[in-house]
Amino acid sequence: MKGLEAGVPALCGLTPEKTACYSPSSLASRCTPVALQTRAWGSRATQGSQHMMVKTYLSRWIIVFGTVLLVALGSDQGTDASPSARLELQPATGVPGATVSIVGKGLGHFKSAQVNRVLFRGVPALIQRWDADVVEVKVPFKAQTGPVEVLIGKKKLAAGTFSVVYPKILSIHPPAIEPGHAVEIVGEHFGITAGPRDPNTMFGVNDVMVGNLVVRPRRWKDDKIEVDVPANATSGDIAVRLASSDPLPDGSCCAPVQHTVSNAVSLKLIPTVQVDPLTGPVGTKVVLFGQGFGQERTAGDLITIGGHEAPVAQWSDRAIVVHVPLNAETGPVVLSRQGQDRTLGTFTVQTPKATGLSPASAPIGTLVRIHGEHFGAYSESGATPYNYTDFNTGQNRVEIGGAPAVIYRWHDDRIDVWVPFSAKSGPVVVTRGAPKPAADGSCCGERGTVSTTAGTFTLVVPTIESFTPASAGLDEVVTIKGSGFGSFIKTTEATQPGLGEGAFKRNQIELGENVSRTEVLFNNIGAIVVSWTDTEIKARVPHRHLFGIGKPGQFNADLSTGPLIIRRGSWDLLPDGTCCTPKKWVTLEAGTFTIEAKGMPDQSFFQSRPEGSTND
Repeated sequence: MKGLEAGVPALCGLTPEKTACYSPSSLASRCTPVALQTRAWGSRATQGSQHMMVKTYLSRWIIVFGTVLLVALGSDQGTDASPSARLELQPATGVPGATVSIVGKGLGHFKSAQVNRVLFRGVPALIQRWDADVVEVKVPFKAQTGPVEVLIGKKKLAAGTFSVVYPKILSIHPPAIEPGHAVEIVGEHFGITAGPRDPNTMFGVNDVMVGNLVVRPRRWKDDKIEVDVPANATSGDIAVRLASSDPLPDGSCCAPVQHTVSNAVSLKLIPTVQVDPLTGPVGTKVVLFGQGFGQERTAGDLITIGGHEAPVAQWSDRAIVVHVPLNAETGPVVLSRQGQDRTLGTFTVQTPKATGLSPASAPIGTLVRIHGEHFGAYSESGATPYNYTDFNTGQNRVEIGGAPAVIYRWHDDRIDVWVPFSAKSGPVVVTRGAPKPAADGSCCGERGTVSTTAGTFTLVVPTIESFTPASAGLDEVVTIKGSGFGSFIKTTEATQPGLGEGAFKRNQIELGENVSRTEVLFNNIGAIVVSWTDTEIKARVPHRHLFGIGKPGQFNADLSTGPLIIRRGSWDLLPDGTCCTPKKWVTLEAGTFTIEAKGMPDQSFFQSRPEGSTND
């Protein structure tokens, strides 16, 4: 450079700074006449050769100077870009708030927000990244379609033309929906992503407005958004909002987040209706919980299940009670109200099926379990939304040998029944009742039943063969042998179904005198049962006989000898199908038993003890 700087004024009379203002061709034309005027070239005869030598030297100098000058300008502290650098926008179209990359060579390194800037048609953009070959910026909120320029100090580079587009909703599916369900927004220019999830981020969050609520979408694409409608949303407009954060006046981050809002499309929210249950056999009580049904049913209002009209037991503004009709089929549950049909779900009609019972043979009072599926609920024939409110069993029943059994538990997959007093050997049949609607759609025009057989039950009659010993002292064990004794029933009277119904109806529960269903009696006084099997019973001799029993004016001082009895109790249903008749007994007498005066306390135990005297 020193030789070059020395040669310039000698040849052209120009400093290197001024020389940089000329192109090589213009520099050659400028320097040649200057050199001829300021140099003594000798005689005229030698001027031609000297002139040729000057031009050759000057051409070589121009090439060297131009190369060095370009290198010097390109390496000026690494901050200034080449004026001839070609820059490209990626992408060249986008929405406000989108990230755009400017790709090219010689962009230099980032010095400050004041030195390094990017303008979208004069509007400054927020810089996110600045490298020597790529710059990333956010499209400003006020950006308009036009040129994009990169400013590096006083240098200005053209990056191309950017087209600003705005979000637009074309349609929403479905146009009417229940809160809590998903709606699909179809449109264009939503952007490729919803951005960060944190609403407190400096760049903002793209979201959807449903009425007055801000909703974070489930899925987001440039032409499609899927969003869950909140449970507290109301009917109104739905719009897409794109967040954008611009730089502050000094170029630093960040100005308050602003939103570009799409066009608004109306979304109708219909009240949520819950159908419970959606599976069950015919006769099942189905309740529609919701609002806006109307205080009473009008002409044309109906519920269909699988295309068959269901009898309406109750219709109120917040609940509708229907029963699965006798001829129902699996299919949609449709609410028809004021000429509009609304599908609320699919109901699956199940067929009751009994697969077995245990035990298959036993005496009266035995608890028999019936196994199977799809028995439904027991007391669901009423008009209230809740089965226990009216406890209406309708025609649901179990028969043993043609005699109605006493229902103890009724579940969808098993039923427990007590063998009634009037039971006979024969098939065990589970029957469910189901209605059909009346002409006006109310409940009920006709009732029918569906039945399933669980198997054959054999009623056993208890028989006593022997007992030993025939006499014994207090607390001694007496063994009774025989057959058909069944199992020992520990359940007390308080658990019978009739009392359960009374509890739901909040009636006072009163226990009868006899709360046991299997007993051993010594002269009509109950004994403690040690063990009880189908062929053998062991009982302990009671105490009260030898001490006497009775009441004032009627007292038996000695009950040591009397009949030894075993008995089993059970009930029958009342004629109207409700529970139950007073308890009835099957009684067997084993023989006469004598309680010996053995095992009694020592008489000295009852004498006064000296240590208990007050004179001590």
